Amino acid sequence: MKKYDLLDVFNKHVEAELNRDLETTLSTMALDPHINNIPTLIGGEGLEKVRLFYKGLIPEGKFFPPDTEMYHISRTMDEKQLVDEMIFKFTHSTEIGWMLPKIPPTGKKVEVPLIVIVGFSEGKVSHEHIYWDQASVLVQIGLLNAGQLPVSGIESALKMRSLKQRREV
Repeated sequence: MKKYDLLDVFNKHVEAELNRDLETTLSTMALDPHINNIPTLIGGEGLEKVRLFYKGLIPEGKFFPPDTEMYHISRTMDEKQLVDEMIFKFTHSTEIGWMLPKIPPTGKKVEVPLIVIVGFSEGKVSHEHIYWDQASVLVQIGLLNAGQLPVSGIESALKMRSLKQRREV
């Protein structure tokens, strides 16, 4: 069985996404990948639909706002899968087609816990399943009132960050 540096493949994949480099992003992926952003059901199944997903988001700046930060909480990895737990932080300065489709920029700052599950096949990304609390995001951009619903805003991200810092002491 051939050994692959899956972490290197994943880092190249994310860097290409952040740089809005469609061809490099796709070059890190298997021949029959899928992406599922769970709360919005946005993504694609198969290389051509994944290409269309990225093509519709990356060139038009609908993928990551310019000030996007990812603060890692934990990572679990084996020879077939990587699971990242992180805080995803950004200013809603552009439409984010995979997370907040068709919602015009509000200029609000957002911090939300996010889980990314990445599968690998033959040294390439075979799938991405991405989970986050959509209610928390909607509270932070002003579209939901946390006082009327059992949801939180930035507090969920702050608590996760605090728990990680306590573990590191």
